[in-house]
Amino acid sequence: MATFLYKLGRIAFRRRHFVALIWVALLTLAGVGAATAPPAGSTSFSIPGTEAQRAFDLLEQRFPGASADGATARVVFKAPGGQKMTDAAPKAAVEKTVKELSGGPEVASVADPYTGHAVSKDGTIAYASVKYKVSGMELEDSSRTALQDAAQDARDAGLTVEIGGDALSAAPETGATEVIGIVIAAVVLVVTFGSLLAAGLPLLTALIGVGIGVSTVTALAHALDLGSTTSTLASMIGLAVGIDYALFIVSRYRAELAEGHTREEAAGRAVGTAGSAVVFAGLTVVIALVGLSVVNIPMLTKMGVAAAGTVVVAVLIALTMIPALLGYAGRRVKPAGQKSRLLGGGRAARTPARPNMGTRWASFVVRRPVAVLLLGVIGLGAAAVPAASLELGLPDDGAQPVSTTQRRAYDLLSEGFGPGFNGPLMVVVDAKDSDRPKAAFTEVTDAIKSLPDVVTVTPAQANKAGDTATVTVVPKSKPSSAGTEDLVHAIRGAGTGITAKTDAKVLVTGSTAMNIDVSQKLNDALLPYLALVVGLAFLLLIVVFRSVLVPLKAALGFLLSVLAALGAVVAVFQWGWLSGPMGVEQTGPVMSMMPIFMVGVVFGLAMDYEVFLVTRMREAHVHGEKPSQAVVTGFRHGARVVTAAAVIMIAVFSGFIGSSESMIKMIGFGLAIAVFFDAFIVRMAIVPAVLALLGRRAWWLPKWLERVLPNVDVEGEGLRAHSPAGGRDADPDADPDGQRELVRA
Repeated sequence: MATFLYKLGRIAFRRRHFVALIWVALLTLAGVGAATAPPAGSTSFSIPGTEAQRAFDLLEQRFPGASADGATARVVFKAPGGQKMTDAAPKAAVEKTVKELSGGPEVASVADPYTGHAVSKDGTIAYASVKYKVSGMELEDSSRTALQDAAQDARDAGLTVEIGGDALSAAPETGATEVIGIVIAAVVLVVTFGSLLAAGLPLLTALIGVGIGVSTVTALAHALDLGSTTSTLASMIGLAVGIDYALFIVSRYRAELAEGHTREEAAGRAVGTAGSAVVFAGLTVVIALVGLSVVNIPMLTKMGVAAAGTVVVAVLIALTMIPALLGYAGRRVKPAGQKSRLLGGGRAARTPARPNMGTRWASFVVRRPVAVLLLGVIGLGAAAVPAASLELGLPDDGAQPVSTTQRRAYDLLSEGFGPGFNGPLMVVVDAKDSDRPKAAFTEVTDAIKSLPDVVTVTPAQANKAGDTATVTVVPKSKPSSAGTEDLVHAIRGAGTGITAKTDAKVLVTGSTAMNIDVSQKLNDALLPYLALVVGLAFLLLIVVFRSVLVPLKAALGFLLSVLAALGAVVAVFQWGWLSGPMGVEQTGPVMSMMPIFMVGVVFGLAMDYEVFLVTRMREAHVHGEKPSQAVVTGFRHGARVVTAAAVIMIAVFSGFIGSSESMIKMIGFGLAIAVFFDAFIVRMAIVPAVLALLGRRAWWLPKWLERVLPNVDVEGEGLRAHSPAGGRDADPDADPDGQRELVRA
């Protein structure tokens, strides 16, 4: 591995024009594809294998033309103080609004509040349901404008009017904090390298990689039915790992220059050593992201595959474009220990009077391993305590900020019709195999009415064939409550007995039932997913480190950091701690797919730091150092860069906390805090403490397993055969290609 990557790095350095041209061409091609591709259409949210999805599919078959996936809107009216919606003036304003909405070209139907029994008991609140022929993503802007204009006309007539539903859904916005994250990353790179040019290389290559990845996702969005959050998550992860991977290779390149190698040789060695760690770190991220497909939720699978594709691009760019750009930069990228003239350098820095911070910290941990280990484990355990109160759910309009019309409509409906009105259940009765379908419909309705926590049960509405009917059930509890979940299970339990009597199948669907099924499916998939991802990565790390205990320690450390991160997410987004600074206007259940998605991403990123830091330790151990000294050596060479990489990744992820999309905000915070826990507590404290306690046993590998495993040579031991003149050259700026004019270009 190291030898192959060494040759690849030297080729990319020498053939820099060709390499740069390929990547610019790919970026241009992806950009043109994104610009010319048709806009993304409807983003289907299907959950194969769930009862709610089977009921939804049945409705599409038995009620053709009903636009089951069409956008919906609820226009909610509230009468002025002292009046009722049945008074002449408010009624006239509502009827005028209904008439305006009915004329829209994309409108399938509008339900009049006065004929559809949609007026509250006290007469102060009413609503009109609008059904569209197309989904919310396909809805024309003119239809949204007509909806808002009709509501404004009713406001002008003196009514309070708010709009709920998905007809006004918009693409998420990330805000200025994303840019701030990139600026922080740039500052960290400048401080780390002491050079504006060296700092700019990781940023440039990361942006090119993200540009290719996101443009490709945009170009394929319509064909592959990719959601609006897919490209955002791909850019979030691609940008973070792209900067980190390039950072490690540039850092190793400067270290090789400081040892006296020529620039081409240094580029080859940097790619052969740090590049090997990049490849295996990238593989762990890809395994974790692609492994999301085991959950069998198409949207989650697409998100994972798209993000994994961006990571692959980041790895390839780091291995090829970084050495090419280093060839262009020439002398302007200084050896380690030197700064550019602009930053007060131009000469070698004086040898420090004492070891660097990484060396001093590692030496302290090696002397006090038990105390450091206990402190780290107890601290992460305390942070993980809130995770025991984790509640899962999918957001509805009740999770929207109070400043939005969707949230205000949600609150008005709760006020007028009860909290359960915002999460009605749809019961589908399939009586195709029943001899008495009408009797089955009646029996289902009567059985549901007898259940607790039920406010309203509408009469069964049969299709034209008379073999299928729908029954709408309004619970007493709000959609995300445990009471509503119990009611769903109670209806399904009663349906089992009805099926035995009448041969009619009873299915429960609707957004609330779908959310419950999604949460259950994700909970059921979490352990198999963990087993698959951790198992594959464990085998991969055995190959990398040629040890059993080091990968085991890495996996256990990851579990600590991810539990602590979940605890922090619960504390902020569910309990409301620090909700103000985080911009969380509404607390509630944690998004159902958040834990499993965070597990996948954090595991991949955690293994990044494990690979980058511990390969340096193993490299020192392979070259003859004692285990405790190898730990200190690994920190002396890698702690500064790993710290910079972690700060950059935290800054990039934190930039997405400003998103208007609650899922993006939550994932941005969760990944940022998880990287903090994993990099600074697990990898920087617990890992060296455990390795110090284990000593030589840390690198133990059964002989039979050692014979079976391939030797990938991540430490670059095989590169000694490629050392010119003993591995050093008196002139590190020597240019064997005679292309010094390229350096000035």
